[in-house]
Amino acid sequence: QVQLVESGGGLVQAGGSLRLSCAASGRTFSSYAMGWFRQAPGKEREFVAAINWSGGSTYNADSVKGRFTISRDNAKNTVYLQMNSLKPEDTAAYYCAARPVTLSASERNYLYWGQGTQVTVSS
Repeated sequence: QVQLVESGGGLVQAGGSLRLSCAASGRTFSSYAMGWFRQAPGKEREFVAAINWSGGSTYNADSVKGRFTISRDNAKNTVYLQMNSLKPEDTAAYYCAARPVTLSASERNYLYWGQGTQVTVSS
């Protein structure tokens, strides 16, 4: 069992930056791949970024390439999402999720989910 708690969301102006954190419980964090997803009001949840168990492999959605960076610190049981050059269309609730070992862009492959943190980008 893995419990995930996101933090770092908030209100930011377009062009600004935020760093989201996702703290995981348990001693097996390093065996899980982690993903970030987001859901805007009235829209389906969509993939943002993922990282494998070691941090050696990452994958970003086209919509955030060059702006968002996913990373992890296994010693701290935490995964991060650095978001730069934010746009109003990035406004959404952001969720982190965990699955064994290999990364995936499909939410149905993730076993554990956090409660989400809201990001609002004003124009």
